[in-house]
Amino acid sequence: MKKQLFLSLGILSFLAVATVLVIIYGEGYRFGFGNGRPEVLGTGLLVATSTPDGAQVFINDHLTTATNNTINLFPGTYTVRIFKDGYFPWQKKIVVQKEVVAKAEALLFPTTPKLESITQTGVINPVMDPSMTKIAFTVASQSARKNGIYVFDVGNHSLISLSGGITQITDDTVDTFSQAQLSWSPDGKNLLATVSAAAKTPTTYLLDATGFNATPKDVSETLATVNDSWNKLTATQTKAQMDALKKPLAAFLSTHTKILALSPDETKILYMATDSAALSQIIKPALIGTDSTPEERNVQPGTVYVYDIKEDKNFAIAQQKDGILPQLMWYPDSMHLIFAHDKRIDMMEYDGGNDTIIYAGPFTQQYVFPDPTGASIIVLTNLNNPDIQPNLYTISLR
Repeated sequence: MKKQLFLSLGILSFLAVATVLVIIYGEGYRFGFGNGRPEVLGTGLLVATSTPDGAQVFINDHLTTATNNTINLFPGTYTVRIFKDGYFPWQKKIVVQKEVVAKAEALLFPTTPKLESITQTGVINPVMDPSMTKIAFTVASQSARKNGIYVFDVGNHSLISLSGGITQITDDTVDTFSQAQLSWSPDGKNLLATVSAAAKTPTTYLLDATGFNATPKDVSETLATVNDSWNKLTATQTKAQMDALKKPLAAFLSTHTKILALSPDETKILYMATDSAALSQIIKPALIGTDSTPEERNVQPGTVYVYDIKEDKNFAIAQQKDGILPQLMWYPDSMHLIFAHDKRIDMMEYDGGNDTIIYAGPFTQQYVFPDPTGASIIVLTNLNNPDIQPNLYTISLR
């Protein structure tokens, strides 16, 4: 009886110890060496993901796993590198904390992107609407009925032909719209087209951007009223965005910055500092498990920053040069910025990391547009052929 009792107690003790060890292991504790002796140490989790997936994950130059996977690591700073054949590598220093999940989220860009034409008739003065889904442009290379103003619905083109999303909204039979200067309404539903001619007062038309305008509306005499209504709509939208922010942040932005653009998901703010100021901590206590990239909360005039509203982090991105703002725009995932400069196009993370040259071919620098699907970037180029008019092309990113 005693032997059976001791055996039962032994089994119960073993099961209890095993259960405790399983729980400890599940909570991220591992055997290691602390202060030179073996002991149980707490770990953190690193979640490594990539788009596309199936990439190799190197930690401190050691091939450790593949994406998408979760790794237990002892607290510390690690250099994480994610690599896949045919794509630019991704690398970042990531701080792993005890019992905290850190993320390595790599969007990989192809080393040989494909260039594909959208238009073939020549494009003049393309302008993207505020929703970043439509591009208006003029055509002047064809007949009066073929010339005029066109709108390319970037997210609604045919899978067979990119040009399937192009709609003509007016032609040159009423006026020379092929020479017009275009501007979008704040809601992206209308266009103002201003036609100038020698020895003639410019004429401005209000156009419906959703279909063909057989009788364009001349608003030259009421242009001030149209502009006033559009400015009020923009002011209302801006006020709603500022009212959604915490008061200390809204006060800082309105006093010390020029807001350039909110990210598509409105969780980050791209802005330029207009004077020297300190951005106080907005979220107290500070969140754990946030982006570990060093931030800059003492802003300087002429420097462009990104503020992350959800994590209360502020990152320096670029500098204004000779009074000219850098050409930065949000990529649709709200995690990256497109940076057109020095005859090339870069993609960088919102914290300034992984600045990657994704295109260095010919393009007209001020005309770079993101595809709202994230599949490509749209540029205006004549491929360095002076005998042809520039056209819109996509640069594939997938």
